[in-house]
Amino acid sequence: MGRTEPDEGPEAPDDPTPQEPAALVFRPTHSRTWRRDAARVRPLEVEAFYVMSLGSQSQVRAIEELTRGILNSSLIHPREVFRSAILAGAAGIIVVHNHPSGDPTPSGDDRAVTRQLVDAGRLLDLPVYDHVILGGDRYMSFAEAGLL
Repeated sequence: MGRTEPDEGPEAPDDPTPQEPAALVFRPTHSRTWRRDAARVRPLEVEAFYVMSLGSQSQVRAIEELTRGILNSSLIHPREVFRSAILAGAAGIIVVHNHPSGDPTPSGDDRAVTRQLVDAGRLLDLPVYDHVILGGDRYMSFAEAGLL
């Protein structure tokens, strides 16, 4: 189910649309800071959960690590995710976390948290464009898999 991180290749257009949110996680022109952080997140022995706050033109406004967990879980609540996004003046968010096992397949808890975040985002009019799980050199995008 996991996909391999895309090659950087030719530079992509300046403003990715919300229909291609995983591109923001890997696009160097938009997320240089995130790419540096992602290189540190992948090999962690515990889960780490991030929120990428996006502006109205899908520009990355802020990236914040919200929590680090234990070997196979990270406690997160919609309150913390959206507090960070609101303070950043976000128009939408992408959430990202790692699986220390190297397998980016979403767990039942991953699916439940994503559903909670999507529902809360609807209430706040602050959409969740994607939930990306990093595992080894692969990733899984809920948006690309049609799971949002």
